[in-house]
Amino acid sequence: MAGSLILWLLAVVAASQGANILGIYSALSPSHLIIHMATANALAEAGHNVTVVSMLRPEQMHKDIHLILVPVTKEQERTLVSEMSSMAKSKNDVISTRYLLLNELDVMVDSQADLLSDPRFLRVYDTKFDLMILGFFYNDFQLGVAAKLKVPVIIDWMTPTNTMIDQFVANPSEISYVPNESTFATQPMSFLKRAENMVKHVILQYLTILFDYKVTRIYNKIFFEKDFPSLSEMRRNISLAFVGSHMIRDGKVRPLVPAIIEIGGIQVKEQPDPLPEDIDQFLDRSTQGAIFVSFGSNIKSVMVKPEIVGKMFKVLSGLKENVIWKWEDLLNTPGNASNILYKSWLPQDDILAHRNTKLFVTHAGKNSITESQYHGVPMVALPIFGDHPLNADVMVKLGNGVALELQAITEDSFRRAIKEVLENAKYSQAVQKFSALYRDRPLTPRQTVVYWTNYVLRHHGAPHLQSPAVHMSFIELHNLDIYTLILTIVLFIFHLTRRIANFALSKVPGKTNVLGSKKEQ
Repeated sequence: MAGSLILWLLAVVAASQGANILGIYSALSPSHLIIHMATANALAEAGHNVTVVSMLRPEQMHKDIHLILVPVTKEQERTLVSEMSSMAKSKNDVISTRYLLLNELDVMVDSQADLLSDPRFLRVYDTKFDLMILGFFYNDFQLGVAAKLKVPVIIDWMTPTNTMIDQFVANPSEISYVPNESTFATQPMSFLKRAENMVKHVILQYLTILFDYKVTRIYNKIFFEKDFPSLSEMRRNISLAFVGSHMIRDGKVRPLVPAIIEIGGIQVKEQPDPLPEDIDQFLDRSTQGAIFVSFGSNIKSVMVKPEIVGKMFKVLSGLKENVIWKWEDLLNTPGNASNILYKSWLPQDDILAHRNTKLFVTHAGKNSITESQYHGVPMVALPIFGDHPLNADVMVKLGNGVALELQAITEDSFRRAIKEVLENAKYSQAVQKFSALYRDRPLTPRQTVVYWTNYVLRHHGAPHLQSPAVHMSFIELHNLDIYTLILTIVLFIFHLTRRIANFALSKVPGKTNVLGSKKEQ
C-alpha cells in the first residue's frame, strides 16, 4: 500500500500545474455519462482544468469543471424515448442493439454529429487544450476535433474492450479462447462455443465495417479542409483507451495491449455520501432488510410492460422486507404498499452501500452490477437489451445472484428468485468474497486515471505504448504476404521437381513420365 500511496502522491504533484483537458461526452445515455464524469471529476480533483461537453446535464460534477451543455432537439428526444420504449418491451442482445443503432436508433449517432456544428460547441476552438478525452459511443468522427486542436487523445469506454475498441489500439481478439461481447461462455470454451464465438465475431466485424463507413462519411462531411488528417490517421493518434473493466469483474482472462487501461468501478465512491433524510430513515427502519429495485437511467420504469410491472408489484408488496423502487412517474405508481417507497431519482451507489440493503433487483447494466458487487449485495437480474444479458450471465456464473428473462417473468418465478437469493447464504457469501477481490488493487480506479492521464500529458501522447499492429495493413498483420511467398516457393519447387523428373524419365526408354504419358518406342 505504501507503493500505491507514493504513486498517487507523484500523480498529484505532477498535476499541480494543471493542464487544460477537454472531455467530449456526447452519448445520449445517463449511465455512460456517470462513468465519464467520474473520470472528469478525478482529474479536476487532481488540479486539472477540465472542460466537459455533454448533451445531458450531469447529476454530479466537480465545482471547478466548466460545462458546455448542448441538449438534443425536441424531435430527437421524442425519437429517442420512442425507440427506447420499444426496446424495453422486446428482447435485444448486443448484435441486434448495434443493428438498431445503425438504423432505427441512429439518432444516438447522428445527434453527436450535429453537436459539432452547434455555436455553443464551436467555442472550444478558442481555447488552448493539452489533451482531449473522448467518451466513445460510435462517435469516432469527433476525433477531428483533436486534429483541429492538435492534441493527443484518450478514449473513455464504459465496458470491457470489445471489437470496436480493439481495432483502435490493435488489441488481439483471440476468438479461440476469449468470448466476445455477444457470446455467453466460460473459459475454456467447448468446440460448439468456439464455433459460436467465431460466427458472432464475423457478424460483429461486419457491423463494425458498416459503422466505419457511416462515421467516415460523417467525418469527411464535417472535416473537409485541405490537407486535414483522415479518420484512419486520427484513429492511429489515440494514445490510450480507458475501459470499464477489471480482470476479476468480467469473468474472462484475455490479453491487453499496454494502451488499454482498466478503470472498472471508477464511478463507485470510496466513501458513500450521506443519503437524503427520507431515504436514510426508510432504510434505517428496514430491520428485516431492504430490497432496491431499479432499471437504471436509460430505461424508465414506465417503459416496461404494465403486466410485468403488475406482477412485480404483487410479489414485492407481499414481502416482509422493505422495498425502495426507482419509479419516475410518481403520480402513476404500480400501487400503494406500506413496505414500498417510490422515488423518481435515487443515489444508487449510496443505497447499495447501506448496511440494510440485502438485495438488488436490477436490469443488469454494467454500472449497476459493478456497484452491487463492490458493496457485496447479491442480485436478481432482469436484463433488457445490449450488454445486459451478457452482464447477467457473467454475474450468475460468479454466483452473485440469479437472472430471469424480463419478458417471460411470472409472479411465481419472480417470488422464487427473490426468496432463493435472500435465503440462500451462498449468494451473499460469494458476492462479499468477490467484493474483497475487486477492491484489492495497487491503485484505485481514480488514481489510475490520474496517473495515466498525467503520463500522456508529460510525454505529449503515448505512441511508444502503441501496438505495432496499429500501423500494419490487414495483409501485413495476418502475414498473408509471407504465406503467399511461401506458397509460391512451394509451388515453384513442386513444379521444378516435376520438370526435372520428367526430363530424367524421358531419357529412360519405355518409362512413363511424371505427367503420365508413355514414351514412344
